[in-house]
Amino acid sequence: MGTQAPENYPAEKDARSAREKAIDDWLPITSSRNAKWWYSAFHNVTAMVGAGVLSLPYAMSELGWGPGIAVLVVSWVITLYTLWQMVEMHEMVPGKRFDRYHELGQHAFGDRLGLWIVVPQQLVVEVGVNIVYMVTGGKSLKKFHDVLVCGDNGVCEGKDNIKTTYFIMIFASVHFVLSQLPNFNSISGVSLAAAVMSLSYSTIAWGASVHKGRMSGVDYHLRATTTPGKVFGFFGALGDVAFAYAGHNVVLEIQATIPSTPDKPSKKPMWKGVVVAYVVVALCYFPVALIGYWAFGNTVEDNILITLSKPKWLIALANMMVVVHVIGSYQIYAMPVFDMIETVLVKKLRFPPGLTLRLIARTLYVAFTMFIAITFPFFGGLLGFFGGFAFAPTTYFLPCVMWLAIYKPKRFSLSWLTNWMCIILGVLLMILSPIGGLRQIIMEAKTYQFYS
Repeated sequence: MGTQAPENYPAEKDARSAREKAIDDWLPITSSRNAKWWYSAFHNVTAMVGAGVLSLPYAMSELGWGPGIAVLVVSWVITLYTLWQMVEMHEMVPGKRFDRYHELGQHAFGDRLGLWIVVPQQLVVEVGVNIVYMVTGGKSLKKFHDVLVCGDNGVCEGKDNIKTTYFIMIFASVHFVLSQLPNFNSISGVSLAAAVMSLSYSTIAWGASVHKGRMSGVDYHLRATTTPGKVFGFFGALGDVAFAYAGHNVVLEIQATIPSTPDKPSKKPMWKGVVVAYVVVALCYFPVALIGYWAFGNTVEDNILITLSKPKWLIALANMMVVVHVIGSYQIYAMPVFDMIETVLVKKLRFPPGLTLRLIARTLYVAFTMFIAITFPFFGGLLGFFGGFAFAPTTYFLPCVMWLAIYKPKRFSLSWLTNWMCIILGVLLMILSPIGGLRQIIMEAKTYQFYS
């Protein structure tokens, strides 16, 4: 005789479903699904174009003209392809949406393995980028202050020399407020301002380079003079350029905010936004990298604004634009982390969802990233090493591996060959770029100062 289900089982199931829906309606990624296609455009620009664009001419000086242009173009093409894959896979199961990167990983690799493959890498990228943006925001605020207050050379001494620590704290204070905005759609204004700023300071960087013109005696030989220096410099620059396109960690979370019906799936408006974003990315990256290198050759600094140095007001303005941009970028990368933290607190630990939970959890996260940024203001150098292990998979080849696992294209078909080519290039990048990052840490370790 079979076991009968209790009479109240349907009621319990309905209550559980209602509770889960209420939680999903509260969590930041799934709480708002009324975004327009242009929201995805400026969210993707904000996520992808980092202040690292200003170091692209320096990367070119480590690579040279031919390899530099090749890496820029190939990275642009591969990452656009892997982004397209993720947009396509978001709703490949009828009636279901993979709103988070790890949900897609779980579908491809199984519940447990998918979680362990994706979540650690996603957290390294998102938390790491947030810490780097804390440092970048603080340092750009300091540059803004120093250029305006401390004479022509922009170097402050005595009482005017304020520690970077205090500027990082000022920058963090903005995020204690902004982090309370509930979801992606609520930060769309911040994200739009950030996207406009990224295009603006990039234009200032290459426009001022054109105005200054090609330096007399400009040299386009590789920056390093020794063979080991050239090789390690090449590896490091390879990573710098390749990771300039690392917006994939938040793309499914951005797509989750777009409404979807069987007649009008979210992938169409999302893809339109991605294409617009990639055009803007090209307008930011290619002119800065190529014109900056053309103007200054291998004497260019790792931040082209330092090389330009004048006019003073323009450099101050560009640094303030960087600050506004990284405010938006911080929020874009923090939102999936907030979602993970709040999901664990509410679904696993059974905390009641509400404003108090959000206030405490998000404030603690911002305080944590601020503390690490203040303690390790050289964190960008560390991320070049550690980030190599996470940026390359999540951006270059994990989408391809998922595509092969789910769709199983015919061996030696165009899809199969394309995906395997991306996987091989991504794995090489994952191996080679941390080597350059490690050497940079070893070379610069003596200049690293805690709480500087």
